[in-house]
Amino acid sequence: MSAVSSNHLISVDPEDLRFQFELEKQTFCDLKVLNNTEHHVAFKVKTTSPKKYFVRPNTGVIHPWDSCIIRVTLQGQREYPPDMQCKDKFLLQSTIVPHNTDVDELPPDTFNKESGKSIEECKLRVVYLSPSSTQGNSEDEAWRSSPQTLDTNSGQTVQRLKEERDSAVRQTQQLQQELDMLKRRRRRRSDPGFSFTFAIFVALIGVMVGLLLNLSLSSPSTE
Repeated sequence: MSAVSSNHLISVDPEDLRFQFELEKQTFCDLKVLNNTEHHVAFKVKTTSPKKYFVRPNTGVIHPWDSCIIRVTLQGQREYPPDMQCKDKFLLQSTIVPHNTDVDELPPDTFNKESGKSIEECKLRVVYLSPSSTQGNSEDEAWRSSPQTLDTNSGQTVQRLKEERDSAVRQTQQLQQELDMLKRRRRRRSDPGFSFTFAIFVALIGVMVGLLLNLSLSSPSTE
């Protein structure tokens, strides 16, 4: 759960700008700004590195008890920062403005402290995250958020293994029955009576073959 930074006028969630840093690739972070009052509150976003970030909207007016989403986009960078540490800072200024004030109607000195207005400031730091650390965190969160799903998958795996075991047992029993049948057939074929009958049958075939050979040899030549 993300932390929330708040003051008298607004609340900001999260309190840090976290970017998944990849070379030459844009990435963004959304800030939710909530108006904690019954007044119209104007805000303005400033940063110490305006060329690196694209903020929309960077200025706006939030109605009483309403909220606004600010998207901060980190432009693609050509090199990694030392130790993945970022010294960039953001400043979110807020002040009460007259009822139904439109953002296009804000005076130039709206966020000027010297004008005597009460201006509140919220400082936000920037944190760079490597893709590997982000992936690891997401996997941990998924495991923590869905233990019942993991338990269900484990139960299904056990059930499938039991079914495969029972199938293997049935196949083993069937093979054993077929083997016993083959053994009984072999014993019947090895019976003496069976052997004698088979020997007579082979002898008769030999006699017939011999007669055919003799007939072919004794036949007159046609030349």
